Amino acid sequence: MAVGKEQVTHEIVKPRNDKREYRRIVLKNSLEVLLVSDPDTDKSAASMTVDVGSFSDPEGLEGLAHFLEHMLFYASEKYPQEDSYSKYITEHGGSMNAFTASEETNYYFDVNADCFEEALDRFAQFFIKPLMSPDATMREIKAVDSENQKNLLSDGWRMHQLQSHISSESHPFHKFSTGNWETLEVQPKAKGLDTRHELLKFYENNYSSNVMHLVVYAKEKLDKVQILVENIFQDIPNHNCNRANFPGQPCTSEHLQVLVRAIPIKEGHKLRIIWPITPEIHHYKEGPCRYLGHLIGHEGEGSLYYVLKTLGWATGLSAGESDSTMNFSFFKVVIDLTDVGQEHMQEVIGLLFRYISLLKQSGICQWIFDELSAICETKFHYADKIRPINYVISLSLNMQLYPPEDWLVGSSLPSKFDPKLIGTVLDQLSVDNVRIFWESKKFEGKTDKVEKWYGTAYSIEKISGPLVQDWMQSAPDVNLHLPASNIFIPTDLSLKRACEKVEFPVLLRKSSYSSIWYKPDTMFSTPKAYVKIDFICPHADISPEAEVLTAIFTRLLMDYLNEYAYYAEVAGLYYGINLIDSGFQVTLNGYNHKLRVLLETIVEKIAKFSVKPDRYLVIKETLLKDYQNFKFQQPYQQALYYCSLILEDRTWPLMDELAILPHLGARDLDKFVPTLLSSAYLECFIAGNIERIEAESMIDHIEDTFFKGPNPISRPLNPSQYPANRIVKLERGIGYFYSAEGLNSNDENSALVHYIQVHRDEFLQNVKLQLFAHVAKQAAFHQLRTVEQLGYITVLAQSNHCGIRGVQFIIQSTVKGPRGIDLRVEAFLDMFEKKLVEMTIDEFKSNVNALVDAKLEKFKNLKEESRFYWGEISGGTLKFDRRESEVALLKTLTHQDLINFFNEHIKVGAPCKKSLSVRVYGNLHSSEYSGDLNQPLQPNTVKIDDIFSFRRSQPLYGSFKGAYGNVKL
Repeated sequence: MAVGKEQVTHEIVKPRNDKREYRRIVLKNSLEVLLVSDPDTDKSAASMTVDVGSFSDPEGLEGLAHFLEHMLFYASEKYPQEDSYSKYITEHGGSMNAFTASEETNYYFDVNADCFEEALDRFAQFFIKPLMSPDATMREIKAVDSENQKNLLSDGWRMHQLQSHISSESHPFHKFSTGNWETLEVQPKAKGLDTRHELLKFYENNYSSNVMHLVVYAKEKLDKVQILVENIFQDIPNHNCNRANFPGQPCTSEHLQVLVRAIPIKEGHKLRIIWPITPEIHHYKEGPCRYLGHLIGHEGEGSLYYVLKTLGWATGLSAGESDSTMNFSFFKVVIDLTDVGQEHMQEVIGLLFRYISLLKQSGICQWIFDELSAICETKFHYADKIRPINYVISLSLNMQLYPPEDWLVGSSLPSKFDPKLIGTVLDQLSVDNVRIFWESKKFEGKTDKVEKWYGTAYSIEKISGPLVQDWMQSAPDVNLHLPASNIFIPTDLSLKRACEKVEFPVLLRKSSYSSIWYKPDTMFSTPKAYVKIDFICPHADISPEAEVLTAIFTRLLMDYLNEYAYYAEVAGLYYGINLIDSGFQVTLNGYNHKLRVLLETIVEKIAKFSVKPDRYLVIKETLLKDYQNFKFQQPYQQALYYCSLILEDRTWPLMDELAILPHLGARDLDKFVPTLLSSAYLECFIAGNIERIEAESMIDHIEDTFFKGPNPISRPLNPSQYPANRIVKLERGIGYFYSAEGLNSNDENSALVHYIQVHRDEFLQNVKLQLFAHVAKQAAFHQLRTVEQLGYITVLAQSNHCGIRGVQFIIQSTVKGPRGIDLRVEAFLDMFEKKLVEMTIDEFKSNVNALVDAKLEKFKNLKEESRFYWGEISGGTLKFDRRESEVALLKTLTHQDLINFFNEHIKVGAPCKKSLSVRVYGNLHSSEYSGDLNQPLQPNTVKIDDIFSFRRSQPLYGSFKGAYGNVKL
């Protein structure tokens, strides 16, 4: 029996539109549990937070907590077969993972609801009797090392570690948290320590039911879930551990008033201004950091960012609390600098402190707090339902921090206005308390220190209060002021009655100007809408130059709208203008009340577009850095890029665009935009809390603006101008390969994408492919990642290039070169063939049922539903009943059908098999590159030397897109 429902002072606060039921229980072993009952859910989920993390790593065994997190996935006394937990979850439509933070470790999974009981029992064994075998220990140390290898060239990881490094050595914030081969194998051995023995000791000393918090999300009634949880989790031992506590501050006076110059991996310049502050968790209802972050991070007129942007000094700014614990916290302002801003760093810092000074002089404003509070309250009560797996993670983390009545709310509802408290935190953002981290490649050759774990080069100097005061004085005289009141806060949250209860999107009308697809909300009952409009412009991608100019055009539009539309984003109405293959796309998503106001402003900006030369230069610079930084992408991302470039017709290589960009000026864009907009077609999708007549009226307004009137901006497309997305049709029985050296010569990782092309979108073939991928996914991960330890990134995934279906193995490794990985993939397929043939009828049915459940899973919110339908519209397939149709066929499949499919399309040497291996060589395997290229070709193998010659010589699949003249309903 549980200790009882333990009535708390207040009931758990939940959103008004939340129909789920909640209950807090405490088991006899003192495990605190939150039960969630959701009769409408398709997936059940659980998350366990253990109150121990990397701060508790023993000296000289950095990464032990993270390593333990990895080890618990292997096997347990009750379920001794290695990897059986992961296998069970995957085969029953679920997913699982874990993460280690500074003071907690979180484990989580979801699974089809009808398989929840056994999945939960397997999960509980992590905390009851895991095996942690000696054999698994060595393999998983390699996996942790591979994960660390992946992070070594990531600026995010490097700069976080540098901030930790420049802190008190006696505080755990200083530690290296993830671990690697050095800390988990070499160092312990040198000290005569056995890592597995230390691992078991760490588990015994820290994993205790009284310092764990569990959330269980299920379909059944609370009473039934409670009995299940009591039976399964009461055997977790309670060692009466004290929750680890780390008093004191990570930064002493020695680590404050410092300016750290650091060299990043990527192009670009960044300032991180950081102050140690009182953690907001102690005052979450007053929300001092939320209030200050809202103002310092604001982007409207008069804000710090607006001024820096107007000066041409910054392209991004964020502000708020981070790295928070119960004992310490930081307030961070992160500013992305332009090349010109880099030369004005002192004035940028001066303006930041001047804005902080303005906040002090203006006093803490109740109207701003009330506005923020109202926005937060609306957001909480009309929050979209999210995937259960994500929900349980956030709740189990909240359970550590908040009283039970606020487990759902967390810090999301600031409700107590306390100007004195906000003022106290504001006072902590002082020149005496600051740490400034300044990142730029401009510092190469000018640093004198190197951080141990990531090799980041840096230098450090002390800065004084009077010096920062000088920076404030020398900053330009600009008009910094508080934001205006927010006109986008929705006041009409009423739900509109959908006249028709349509199951799928309907085509309201189709003309030479546009097609309008419409889907009223019949499921979610929220005052929100979702709008997608593709401006299909044939001139957008006729050349690399055109594509670059279209990209700058979309970014400039966002730039011009920013200070106005930022208010909409704060109020929960989001927008985006993005480059797409056939033109550009406008997206709006959020509360419907003021959506049309924002849409019409966007349309006006497009119609009246003119180039501001100063902003053009800034946007061109950011785009140039994005292109230049592609070489610092992970090698597997580079391999995926080459794969797409080989397969997708009419795509331009990034390197061509990078070569063109420096030569393009503002006048080129001025000339180009009228041409871009001269021929257009609007493909529109409007969904949610909007009536049919409103939907048509919104598009009428756009058509009137672009196509009508005495001097129309655009004319309708000619039939020959409609875009067609076409994919290279690989030849049956041929294995193609393309090899390239990694673009970053410092990256040791190599990568392989082994792609198998199967068929053009067709329901019966789709379900065979999906079933193969479902069955093979976990087996591939277990063999190639867990057993063979090829690398941390080891994925088998389905692929869909413009309706052409296939699967791809994605593997990144320092252990083997790409050709060696390719051979291991083929060896796996040989091994898997035997497993497939030996699969029992029950196993086959179980996998089919899991896939059926996954396909019939209900959409959680309007955005999720809309993305599915938009995928059908934008892809040209228009199969809105795809899920139901595929389920019907899936239920007819036999075990032999799956074997036949494998033998025809996937099996090594199958006569119909069409495969493409893209190999990217890291510097550890660079010596293999020329040798592999010069290997004699095997029969039925084709080496691709030049991507574009190859693409031009190949037949193409027919396109689903472009048939606007005869839309099928």
